[in-house]
Amino acid sequence: MDLRPIPTPPTDVERAAVDAVLPPPSDESWHQALGRRHLLLPGLHAIQARLGWVSPGALGYLCTRLHLPPAEAYGVATFYALFALTERPPVTLHVCDDLACLAAGAPALTAELTTRVGAAGETRDGAAWVRSPCLGMCERAPAAMLTIAGPAPSAQAWGPIDADAAITAVAARQAPAPATAVVPQRGRDGGRYPLRLLARVGVVDPTDLDAYRAHGGYTALRIALERGPAFVLREVADAGLVGRGGAAFPTGRKWAAVAQAPARPKYVVCNADESEPGTFKDRVLMEDDPFAIVEAMTIAGTTVGAELGFLYVRGEYPLAHARLAGAIAQARARGYLGDDIMGKGVSFEIELRQGAGAYICGEETALFASVEGFRGEPRTKPPFPVEVGLFGRPTVVNNVETLANVLPILVAGATAYRAAGTAGSPGTRLFCVSGRVAHPGLYELPFGVPLAELLALAGAVAPRAVLLGGAAGTFVAADGFDVPLTFEDTRRVGATLGSGVVLVLDDGVAIGPVLERLARFFRDESCGQCVPCRVGTVRQEELVRRLVRGAPHGSLATERVVLRELGQVMRDASICGLGQTASTAIESAVDKLGALFPAGPR
Repeated sequence: MDLRPIPTPPTDVERAAVDAVLPPPSDESWHQALGRRHLLLPGLHAIQARLGWVSPGALGYLCTRLHLPPAEAYGVATFYALFALTERPPVTLHVCDDLACLAAGAPALTAELTTRVGAAGETRDGAAWVRSPCLGMCERAPAAMLTIAGPAPSAQAWGPIDADAAITAVAARQAPAPATAVVPQRGRDGGRYPLRLLARVGVVDPTDLDAYRAHGGYTALRIALERGPAFVLREVADAGLVGRGGAAFPTGRKWAAVAQAPARPKYVVCNADESEPGTFKDRVLMEDDPFAIVEAMTIAGTTVGAELGFLYVRGEYPLAHARLAGAIAQARARGYLGDDIMGKGVSFEIELRQGAGAYICGEETALFASVEGFRGEPRTKPPFPVEVGLFGRPTVVNNVETLANVLPILVAGATAYRAAGTAGSPGTRLFCVSGRVAHPGLYELPFGVPLAELLALAGAVAPRAVLLGGAAGTFVAADGFDVPLTFEDTRRVGATLGSGVVLVLDDGVAIGPVLERLARFFRDESCGQCVPCRVGTVRQEELVRRLVRGAPHGSLATERVVLRELGQVMRDASICGLGQTASTAIESAVDKLGALFPAGPR
């Protein structure tokens, strides 16, 4: 095979960076080496972490080691926002300017950095700052992430920040110590709503397996192994657990389909690529209760007959990645992971994978492609992942919050689990509250609590509107704050719970720039695979920008028609949910808030 290698020879440092994450070189044939393509993404991360960018010499050497055409590897590397293909200084400050940070003053922050330090991307004293999409630190907005490349690379996200704090951190090459998890409900609801998923968060040392076990850890896995897969499948189904990532698909049905699939091997994938602007619930669970995620994945694997799982963490969550790596290592060392788990004769292993800044990889089939070493582009369904998933095999894929719910279901039983919530939406739900509230943070409430009660709990004084469900969600005006927070009730009023985002806006936040940022987000994050999304998101951003800046093409009535038609085409013809929901929030702002069109809805 003619690889047409990149002519730039690798340096010793570049070779060492790649060799550190790949098996030792061998004389195997190229088609045998292609079985290692799934190591392309870890290899790119290793290069970026060592050099601060993906250099031609390092990329060429990685391609040689994996027997990949450089054009394919280049196409993968350029797909992800966190990989720099042009030289970048080793110290980079990523400053979030997405929705929650925008509402918290990010425009003023970036303007001050431009004045005092230089334009985004401009190198000064071996460092640069760049604009970043949502970092998942919305309860601490405005937020930033400091990455330092070198022999001992580091990355740390923190907030809230101002220009002085950002400049100090860059100069010191050190961000402040991680803050403790923000669960304001613990001291504000008077115990009305007992915490299930958040019971250990902020209470138990997330780096100590013994502390986790002392607070009920690994009780659920012991029950699962003693009672068997049929018991687990029945309890999860009877509990009525559905996916918490937005699709709300029944978890028990998904697990049963993979358990019954004859093909082997089977896989379990934890989708921890939480990239929806305004969402941070999974980050809190991974950072502050990582053993729970490892335990839940192990239960899923032993239940459906999988022996290997992949935990795919978004690249902007360095602390979560470190905590999970530590939890996996401790669980393996203590017999809770690997061969002969807890002496029960079953095996399950977990591999940790890190995303690199691509919202689309939150879509399950795009995530599979990313793990496999391809561009993170969604696949047409059917076939569904339970039949043809990761590496073409039956796959269970759940997000972090969904998996975390399995533990209380098995420990307390399906009946006790259903005691909270409603008949149609049993259990509790995590809500990511940010924006113009006195007490931003992560809240856990039973399904059915009105939105107004959550807003009062969070200290929203005079909310004008709420973005419910994230960038792919909908705006809810003040006259809709009485809606109960359930799947069925939000669906009835044309809204969605989505990923649990509750972004609160008041009269101090102009809605126009928010919608402009939403439109830019979807344009940037479209994978470009299908025309309706690739072109539609660009045209939508152009239209929103025109209206925000008061320069419509023709009449407002004409622009309204174009906006509707764009949204309809993307909903009808896009391959995946990104294009299908790219206009949802913007159209809801037009309908419910009268945004963009001064005359209001017509």
